[in-house]
Amino acid sequence: MRKRWFRPSLNWLLVFVPVGIGLAAARHFGVPWASSTVVFIASCLAIVPLAGWMGTATEHLAEKIGEGAGGLLNATFGNAAELIIAVLFLLDAVHHPARARYDQDIVKASLTGSIIGNILFVLGVSLVAGGLRRPIQRFNLTDARTGTAMLSLAAISLVVPAGFVMLRAGQPTARHITDVTLAISFLLLLLYGFYLLFSLRTHRDILAGVAHGAEAKEMTWTVARSITVLAVATAFVAVMSELLVNSVEEASHALGMSQLFIGVVIVAIIGNAAEHGTAVLMAAQNRMDLAIKIAVGSSTQIALFVAPIVALASFLIGQPMQLDFHASEVLAVVLSVAIVGQILGDGESNWLEGVQLLTVYGILCVLFYFLDNPARQ
Repeated sequence: MRKRWFRPSLNWLLVFVPVGIGLAAARHFGVPWASSTVVFIASCLAIVPLAGWMGTATEHLAEKIGEGAGGLLNATFGNAAELIIAVLFLLDAVHHPARARYDQDIVKASLTGSIIGNILFVLGVSLVAGGLRRPIQRFNLTDARTGTAMLSLAAISLVVPAGFVMLRAGQPTARHITDVTLAISFLLLLLYGFYLLFSLRTHRDILAGVAHGAEAKEMTWTVARSITVLAVATAFVAVMSELLVNSVEEASHALGMSQLFIGVVIVAIIGNAAEHGTAVLMAAQNRMDLAIKIAVGSSTQIALFVAPIVALASFLIGQPMQLDFHASEVLAVVLSVAIVGQILGDGESNWLEGVQLLTVYGILCVLFYFLDNPARQ
């Protein structure tokens, strides 16, 4: 038992929960060394293990309430940390109108970053981890093609609003973009509902059997424990996300990063770090179906569920956010989906294909680092 406490673990980062809260309090009282930058870094590090605990509690709870309802719960709350962060950024825009544009840009960038981060970085590391000791790894081609097809539709949902702005004769009004945003959001949610029906009901034996069979033996928590951990972790994620939101603008200037880079890389990674580790571990154990399901499925949830929910929520809280993403974000998603479709199109993978995905991710990170960054111009 004693050895378990000293194993490397993301749980070590839980120390940054009280550290971050303490730093924020010190910053409030004007302590010189408690800058926005250190509060931002501590908040980011604290959210990583908290998001992991949220995911673990959701999985245990899903196992207890049955396959159908459990699958729906997993699908709905699989990216709860990203959803909380996005909503808090929008609420910050309500309370600080001068930062509204900045906050919305980070929200959009974090959604883009979650999509490309999962299918390029997470999947890339997974292919490398699994392929180092095996010349070839095989996986369910039907499942992979279904996932990449859903991602292609997600890419279309980003291209259409951006294309609408460019192609419409004259300058489109906010009302025009709002109508397009609302219509696309409802259509994406409808598609996501059909996707859940397909994967959890009509074709669950083909698409969902691997994940349930692989994880069932680890599901031992009671319902009460699962709900308690989920509630506590969610509360602390909300607290640390609030600290992150309040410190991100000053920290980004101090670190010389644009809101595009902060959103696409930093914010996107911290919300998905726990899932990243799980996917890599599954690939290393030659369970590529589950690794691909985690990486591609998470991106699908972000594009078809989280993005439209955030867009609709923005209208409800009085801070409308249109889905007119930056041209660089649209390009990044389209290119990412295209290369992943090529990699997964034959039902086999190797470590070199993982390196290829990581290289594309690195190229896009360079783009976002230098693009729209006054400190680098």
